[in-house]
Amino acid sequence: MSKYHTEIDTNNANTSHAQILALVGANKRVLDVGCATGYLARELVDRGCQVSGVEYDADAAEQARPALERVVVGDLEELDLVEEFGRESFDVVIFGDVLEHLRDPLVVLRKARPLLARGGSVVVSIPNIAHAAVRLALLKGRWEYRSLGLLDETHLRFFTRESLREMLYKAGLTLVEVRRTTADVWGTELAIKPEDYPADLVESVLEDPEATTYQFVVQAVADDADDAVRRLHEREQAQRDQIVELSRDVESLRKELVDTRGELEHIKSLPPPPPVIITPPKRRALPLRMAAAALRAARS
Repeated sequence: MSKYHTEIDTNNANTSHAQILALVGANKRVLDVGCATGYLARELVDRGCQVSGVEYDADAAEQARPALERVVVGDLEELDLVEEFGRESFDVVIFGDVLEHLRDPLVVLRKARPLLARGGSVVVSIPNIAHAAVRLALLKGRWEYRSLGLLDETHLRFFTRESLREMLYKAGLTLVEVRRTTADVWGTELAIKPEDYPADLVESVLEDPEATTYQFVVQAVADDADDAVRRLHEREQAQRDQIVELSRDVESLRKELVDTRGELEHIKSLPPPPPVIITPPKRRALPLRMAAAALRAARS
């Protein structure tokens, strides 16, 4: 079993696999680059996708084959992807935790770009080397490779958000969405301890908005201007519509507040009500005859 095999928990949004599935969507033609044992492909097939794969490990590829329409076994940096699959043959090409294992991921991205059909996209998940745990470990002189994680022993390249964006740009791709998985500074496999660091130093490191980003999960489209602009325009329009709706809600609440204040000021301006005086009832005098009878009765 490949060490990269995993069971996908689709209910846990803080995983790269769940976020990749969300970005890919349903009923797409998908190429899963580095498909491993096919665990992601099976989830995609369940969503109506037609999935092909590329895998370096022949044993893992065989496990993935039943879920795939086609699987190509080979070194990704030597394969001609267009020759294998044809131009514009996929709606989505996935690089799920793959690019960091390559000697020259930029070349591979450039070779993958022609695979995209019109309106297609590349979905990438990649570790964030600028995570706070890595930074703090380096301040203690620690750079310890692990079997998995941020410092996986097979990683050849390391990325921040900006260097990832730059690589995609050089490959002719434009970012249209950036998502993240997160991990607490003390909760990664690097196992650093809070007592080893001054509180003000930790606070300073955590000021970076990406300090707890464990992986970036991004979607990029071919930078042919028209499609990228269309997608960005659609997102901008959706945000504008939301702003308009929220503005209406705010205006309605503002009017309600003004009305309430007016009513309160009116109540304050009214004269105080007159005091209520309670007068005890007067005792009625007994008629003379009744009074005399009562006196006689009292004496007898």
